[in-house]
Amino acid sequence: MEERFCNFKVLWRMFIVVMAVGLVFLILICYGSFDLSMNFMKSERKQQQQQHMITPALEKHSLSSNLSDVPFATEVITEIVTNQSLEICPENPPQLKGPLHVEFSSVVKLDKLIEEGSVSPGGRFRPKECVSQQKVAIIIPFRDRELHLKYWLYYMHPILQRQQLDYGVYVIEQTGADLFNRAKLFNVGYAEALKEDNYDCFVFSDIDIIPIDDRNLYKCYDQPRHLSVAIDKFNFQLPYPQIFGGISALSKEQLLKINGFSNNYWGWGLSFRGMSISRPDLMIGRCKMIQHERDKLNPPNPQRMTQLSHTIEMMDKDGINSLSYSVVSSEKSSLYTRISVNIGSPPALQTSSTSCSSRSIENRGRSLEAEAQRRHCYPPA
Repeated sequence: MEERFCNFKVLWRMFIVVMAVGLVFLILICYGSFDLSMNFMKSERKQQQQQHMITPALEKHSLSSNLSDVPFATEVITEIVTNQSLEICPENPPQLKGPLHVEFSSVVKLDKLIEEGSVSPGGRFRPKECVSQQKVAIIIPFRDRELHLKYWLYYMHPILQRQQLDYGVYVIEQTGADLFNRAKLFNVGYAEALKEDNYDCFVFSDIDIIPIDDRNLYKCYDQPRHLSVAIDKFNFQLPYPQIFGGISALSKEQLLKINGFSNNYWGWGLSFRGMSISRPDLMIGRCKMIQHERDKLNPPNPQRMTQLSHTIEMMDKDGINSLSYSVVSSEKSSLYTRISVNIGSPPALQTSSTSCSSRSIENRGRSLEAEAQRRHCYPPA
């Protein structure tokens, strides 16, 4: 009897062990199935998210959803899928050098920059290590400044790459021999860049100004950004608080809020609705300007202050929504996109007397310029 009881206890223990092992296997199997199910669900969700991003992206580029009919669709989808696995680039890019040596006395060669292959045709670049916070279009109004363009490309591409920007360079060339219209070329650059990509930031830059500190980031901020704060021509000082020329950055929303730039402001020339100008400090915002004589077809506009006096009443009528031009040619070189355009001719200058308010504004504007010239000893613009 006692022996039978001992056998029963052994069998019972074996039963317990077998049940425990079976339970463990059952748990492992269930957990494995759950894990596989979760991975499958994650994969399905990721595919749905990618599809959700791909469809608008294709529409954004005016591409068909039939991928076999769209040569560029593969590039768009590759960008989206790649970005899914990358982190957002940091606010402060880690590769910045700070103050830079920039000089224009020696000849520069672009061969090395082209051979490196980091810049795609048309002057496009995006970092491989992270996803840029903004997509930036750099717009350069241009005519007969080939040497200046060479310096700009030589110095600026390395700077922009260290800033981890997703950017494109657009050189907007005015054809013909009419008065140069910098502001209208800015509007043209905005419109043409958006035909290529959904840029959310636009940097408008003169061809002859180079920053000498790469911490001066070519991106957009909560307020319109004036980047060329301290130019050597002005003894590295801000000539007067209202200045916004040289290099400036505006987001797409900010540009639309002010309807871009005036198409009728002929000559080198903002009114901000509820916005104010932001700037880097005078050290980070330092720039150098290439010394040159004023172009004969780019004299100062004698009516610029009179025109500015009508800014508020004309803002909604004169700008992006009234832009008219024709593209003469478009070429994607190794380091930039050159778009030659016909923007028409300026209206004949009015010789009639101005109103008292216009005269007052014009005199005040001239006073500011004269004071800036007196303080910083630079020739009249």
